[in-house]
Amino acid sequence: MMAKLMKARKLILFGLLLLLATVGVAIYMPLSAEQANTTTVKNVALKAIASGLASPWSVAFLPDGKILVTEKPGRLRVIEHGKLLAAPVAGVPIVEEIGQGGLLDVVLHPNYRENGWLYLTYTAKDHQGVGVEVIRAKLQNNQLQQQEMIFTQRPKLQKDHHFGSRILFDQQGYLYITLGDRGEQERAQVISHHIGKVIRLHDDGRIPKDNPVISPSEQSTEAYTFGHRNVQGAAVNPWTGKIWTHEHGPQGGDEINILQAGVNYGWPVITYGVNYFIGTKIGEGTHKAGMAQPIYKWVPSIAPSGMTFYTGDAYPSWKGQLFVGSLKFQTLVKLKLDGDKVVSEERLFKNVGRVRDVRQGPDGLLYMVADDKVFQLKPAY
Repeated sequence: MMAKLMKARKLILFGLLLLLATVGVAIYMPLSAEQANTTTVKNVALKAIASGLASPWSVAFLPDGKILVTEKPGRLRVIEHGKLLAAPVAGVPIVEEIGQGGLLDVVLHPNYRENGWLYLTYTAKDHQGVGVEVIRAKLQNNQLQQQEMIFTQRPKLQKDHHFGSRILFDQQGYLYITLGDRGEQERAQVISHHIGKVIRLHDDGRIPKDNPVISPSEQSTEAYTFGHRNVQGAAVNPWTGKIWTHEHGPQGGDEINILQAGVNYGWPVITYGVNYFIGTKIGEGTHKAGMAQPIYKWVPSIAPSGMTFYTGDAYPSWKGQLFVGSLKFQTLVKLKLDGDKVVSEERLFKNVGRVRDVRQGPDGLLYMVADDKVFQLKPAY
């Protein structure tokens, strides 16, 4: 009887795993003890400055004190004096909200006060499928005007996930766009298109003449690095000028990398993750000559999203540290650094929602996008 009962339980468990695989629910291993250090933060309070948002993805801070927030369904919202304005910004491009796609990142030009350019990433549809596009525009009278197409992902694909879509400017004024593998992982190693790459452009979309020639058969292209799965965090280290990114691994193997021109970051040939559900090896292992190792990794995964280096004075003990959102564990991750190394990790707050973005505002405070809210991390002393 006991043997039959155990067999029945195994069959039920196997059936549940098959059901979860069918609907696309990810299974994760539990946290290790050293990774489960979640702290209730003293002297810092979470203040919701906006709520009721529809899948907010990113924030940007205007010089006049207003805050822009993207919503995946295709709305660009405005927070003014701590209140979410009812009217969204007009003139947002037509967005194909599908799966992980929609209206995604928003970033201001480094010289925004002089030129007024803001940049948006979003997913758009054509006869091929869906892909990432980037525009720049000027915000005037709550409307996007003088819109210019900066970048269009090629090829567009039928899949609805792994869009990447973080954008940032480096200290020399070059524009970087992160692009995921779109669920077709082998494409990340193919140089002739945009899938699984980080793109480097001038601020108007032109290709820099000094972009790396990754393949002898290719002239200077948009690609700056390749071999990426799904980069959803990117930030410039303000002390070194280096570009740090993080990307989602499969089951395990989320990574932090420091980008270098022309470098192959390995996906899917090498990874610290394994296939969902069955736990089998992906690619050739964790190391291969000619492919970069991450400077830090999470096994099991935290599902990282958003990234910022803290340079302010509002929380003195946090200065110089790196902050990353965790979708999976609904927390904010603080990483202590020593040069280009991560020396310790601490998880701040509990159950705040799926943290999609974290940014430092011009007031020196951190802001966090989670679920339907935008939070301000306010010193409580």
